Amino acid sequence: MDNDQLQKLVESISLEYFQKPFLHKAFFNFRLRTTGGRYSLQSHNIEINPKHLEYFGDDELIKIIKHELCHYHLHLEGKGYQHKDREFKHLLKVVGGARFCQTIPGSRQPLKKLHLYQCKNCGIQFKRKRQFDVSKYVCGKCKGRIKKVKTFSG
Repeated sequence: MDNDQLQKLVESISLEYFQKPFLHKAFFNFRLRTTGGRYSLQSHNIEINPKHLEYFGDDELIKIIKHELCHYHLHLEGKGYQHKDREFKHLLKVVGGARFCQTIPGSRQPLKKLHLYQCKNCGIQFKRKRQFDVSKYVCGKCKGRIKKVKTFSG
């Protein structure tokens, strides 16, 4: 499937399930990694992750398109278009869209590093995913100085 076919599919789904036209662009975005699709609030375009079509087929793609069209139509109508909004959840249920997309195999990367820190005063140890500058922070328990103990694989 190419971008022109995707555009036609999105337009037909919009008319069939929402009874409203889709007047903007829909296209594949190969840079999307953790999501099935994305609706842009500024341009009103819909971007779709092509890997979901490749791994899960047309049914999953249609559910993702319905999900993004819910964002699209509710936003343009000035209604609650966010995932937390009742209107969004209701419309998504009515049209049969996916609440969450499936995870692409191998897309989740394991945690690479953990940093172990220790307070010089009270000795408490804590792990962090992100490294930080020990000269700028103090222990939250006793206000003592912090030292980095080691870095290891998680």
